[in-house]
Amino acid sequence: MTLLKKLCIGTTIAAMMIGLVACGGSKSNTESSDAGSKTSSETKKEKSDFSNLKIGALLTGSDEDTSGYSFAHVQGIKSAARNLGINEDHIVWKNFISDTMDNSSDEQVKAAIEGCINDGCKLIFSTSYGYKNVTKSMAAKHPDVYFAHATGDISNGTNFINYFGRVYQARYLSGIAAGLKTKSNKVGFVSAWGIENSECSSNINAFAMGVASVNPDAKVYVSTTDSWFDAKKEKAAAKSLLKKGCDVIAQHVDTAEPQIAAEEAGAFGIGYNSDMTKDAPDAVLTSVIWNWDVFYTWAMKAVGEKTWDGKNYLGGLNEGMVGVTKLTALNHPDAEKLIQDATDKMKSGDWDVFTGVIPTNKKTTVGSEDSSLDDDDILFGTNWYYKNVVTLDK
Repeated sequence: MTLLKKLCIGTTIAAMMIGLVACGGSKSNTESSDAGSKTSSETKKEKSDFSNLKIGALLTGSDEDTSGYSFAHVQGIKSAARNLGINEDHIVWKNFISDTMDNSSDEQVKAAIEGCINDGCKLIFSTSYGYKNVTKSMAAKHPDVYFAHATGDISNGTNFINYFGRVYQARYLSGIAAGLKTKSNKVGFVSAWGIENSECSSNINAFAMGVASVNPDAKVYVSTTDSWFDAKKEKAAAKSLLKKGCDVIAQHVDTAEPQIAAEEAGAFGIGYNSDMTKDAPDAVLTSVIWNWDVFYTWAMKAVGEKTWDGKNYLGGLNEGMVGVTKLTALNHPDAEKLIQDATDKMKSGDWDVFTGVIPTNKKTTVGSEDSSLDDDDILFGTNWYYKNVVTLDK
C-alpha cells in the first residue's frame, strides 16, 4: 500500500466491464480441440461453474475485522464469491501479515502465499503495497497461479496484475461535506504518509479542493503516522489535530480510531475504507468507501471463465469502485445537493478533480487550462499540496 511509484495501469475499464462487474478481456477459449462440438448451453454452463475455484487473500488486518481497510477487502471478496456461487470455505484468509518490506515481513508474505498455494488456491489477492516484491517473485515461480496486488506499482502483464481506483474522486466529495460543516475553518486530516507518497498526497489534495470549493477560508491540517495500520498512532494524530482546533477529522489510514477520537472530542469526521458511522455515530458525516467487490467479481470471473488478459485495473465513480456513504443527519443542509452536483459533473466526463491550473501551498501551480492531469500524474506523480493544506511538525 505504501510509496506508490509509476506503473502502467490499463485504463480501458469500460471495455473490460459490463455494467459494474463484468469479466475482462476478449480471449477465446482454445483449451480443447473438441470445444466447437459442444452446444452453447453446455459451454455457458461450463464457463459459469466457479464452484472449484479456490481463492487466497493476504490481509494486514483480519477477516474478522468490523471496520477499516481489511474489512472492506474482506466484504468485497465475500460479496463477489457469493454472487458467483463460490462457497466461503473456498477462501483462504491469511491474517495480520506484516507489510513493512523488511526481511521478517517478506518471510511472512512468502509463507502466506505458499500456504495459499498449498491449499489449492489458483487466485491470490495481495491487498497491501508492502507485499508487492514477494508477490512478484512468487508469481514468477508459479505461472499457473493468478496474482492480483492492490495499490502497488509493479506487475508482469501475465499472471500478476495490479488493481486500484480513482478514490480521489470520492475524496473530493467528502471534502464538500467537511468544508460546509467546519465552524473553526480548521479541518484535520490523519494520513499514513505525507507528500512523498502520491496515493496519500493526491487524496489529501482532492479532499482539500473539495473543502475549498464550498469554504475558501478553511485550511486542511495534515498529521502523518508513517504507517498504514497503527491504531494508537492514528488516534494520537487525530487528538493532536483536535488540540489545534480542528473540528472535522478526515483520514487516509486503516482503522476507525480517528473517527472515535473525533466523537470523544465532540467534533465531526469523515470515515474511510468502510462506513464508519457504526464506530462513531455521533461524529461521522459520511465515509469514503471502496466497493472492492467490483474488482473482485471481475477477477474471479476472469480466472473462472479464462478471460484473464494480464492487464492492470483501475475503476472510479463511473464503475462503482469508489463512492461516499449516505450522508448522516449531522451534515450541513446544503451538502447533499452540492455533493450530487459534483458527482454528476465527474460522471459526465466533462470535469474531474484535477482539472485546470491548480495552485499549490508553495505558491506554484500544477496543470494547465482546459486539461486534466492523467491517472499517472495523479496516482504516482503528486509530490505537492493544494494551496489550503498545512502540514504539522512532528
